[in-house]
Amino acid sequence: MTKKLFLGVLIGVIALFVAACGSKQNDNQTGPVDAEGPYKSFYHNSIFFGDSLLLGLSDVLGDSNVIANAGATALFSIEKVDKIADKKPEHVYIMLGSDDLLMPVDNPKKDYLENYAKLIKKMKEKMPNAKIHVTSVTPVTTEAMEREPRYKNIPDYNEGLEKLAVTEKIDYIDLSSIFEEQQNLYSEDGIHFEESFYPLFLDHIKEHIDFSDGVLE
Repeated sequence: MTKKLFLGVLIGVIALFVAACGSKQNDNQTGPVDAEGPYKSFYHNSIFFGDSLLLGLSDVLGDSNVIANAGATALFSIEKVDKIADKKPEHVYIMLGSDDLLMPVDNPKKDYLENYAKLIKKMKEKMPNAKIHVTSVTPVTTEAMEREPRYKNIPDYNEGLEKLAVTEKIDYIDLSSIFEEQQNLYSEDGIHFEESFYPLFLDHIKEHIDFSDGVLE
């Protein structure tokens, strides 16, 4: 009986030792960290909505947080508001304008801002508790601007968009500092982005939101 008791105690001690070693190994593990985790956690109640410039963001946040379409404009985006509202987001981040300034109309900037105002109005109606943020139209490379001179109007569009944000009492996020501080963010066309842009984009917005928290009402 004593022998059986001793054997049972010994097995128990060995089991505790193995468990302790396993726990220590996990604590000291230096394997790769999932860099996407913090982004998904911070933005889990957010929707990013826009044109093809946001398509690559799905690789970081996942498809459920991104609604983006190639060729999207402020006008055509109005019909997508119900789809966004169905997700019941707390924050909506909008990136539109790169396609609007290329629209073949007499006054593309005027149309852009008027349609953007309609888009915001419908979002407020469908999602009265959501905070709406609009990002500046992102710059393009010199080469892209030479191929399409209308991209020179981006600063003018951003000036109008910032004023619209004030009028509509929503948040405006200026992205220009990302491109001032970082190089080689563009894909070959000089308009769209490499994967490296999107973590910088999310970090920039997070810093902006942390700083502006409580001031956006």
